[in-house]
Amino acid sequence: MTEEKINKLKETAFKVREHIINMSTDGGCFIGASLSCTDLIVYLYQSFLNLHKGNLKDEERDYLFLSKGHDVPALYGTFVELGLIEKDRLKNHLKTIDSIYWHPNRNIPGVEFHSGSLGHLPAVAIGVALDCRMKKQNNKIIVITGDGELNEGSVWESVMVASAFKLSNLTFVVDRNKFQANIATEELIPLEPLVQKFEAFGCNVQRIDGHDFTQLDKAFKTLPYSKDKPNVIIADTIRGKGLPSIEARADRWFCNFQHDEITSLVRELHGEAKTELESETLTVR
Repeated sequence: MTEEKINKLKETAFKVREHIINMSTDGGCFIGASLSCTDLIVYLYQSFLNLHKGNLKDEERDYLFLSKGHDVPALYGTFVELGLIEKDRLKNHLKTIDSIYWHPNRNIPGVEFHSGSLGHLPAVAIGVALDCRMKKQNNKIIVITGDGELNEGSVWESVMVASAFKLSNLTFVVDRNKFQANIATEELIPLEPLVQKFEAFGCNVQRIDGHDFTQLDKAFKTLPYSKDKPNVIIADTIRGKGLPSIEARADRWFCNFQHDEITSLVRELHGEAKTELESETLTVR
């Protein structure tokens, strides 16, 4: 990947993070997890997937399923930068007057399936992968899960089915930010060793830095890793990436900041100041 392409991706990811920050007020959003998967989502849409404004209904398009639907600020922020939705609509993410409300919604161009309740979309992605293979199409199917989401048994059931059907056109991507809600994953139900677990379930696995566009490009551009196994990419990320004051903090998963705090956070993103915010943090299930 050229330096020019990397810089373009970084620029887009920066803008998406601004959108996410601005969505974390007047009710709030899951800012920590949204910031952790921003680079991943931006890379997939801007450099990997055959998916754009002109082919959203094309049977030959690629598919992305955001199973960790609470990260929708990162998805919709990316859609703004791709020209799929208008920037002003982001203000409606907590309003029932708009389909952009709270989680991915199929009424939004580019969203393939509703999500919100964790653990559901791996099975949906399997159905699409099977359908594409039966039609002898070359679609790439990506499903993004959270690491905490891996505690849902339906995820592992889906992995077993994908392995049984040898779905090499399907890739499970784990946003491994090491937090589940307001606790570290390894303090609740330890997930490691994740690579060996996925391998034991019959997958080809790569583990990368989820904020390094060069590593992302190498991992995705070499898919599929074989012709008879599903693929897994474990992307190690940082919750709250881009805002040092909230990075890797268990209490910064869902935040509802005041407007002046939003201004401070945007300045922090721009490298102008590091702040220690003490505003109320809400827990929403």
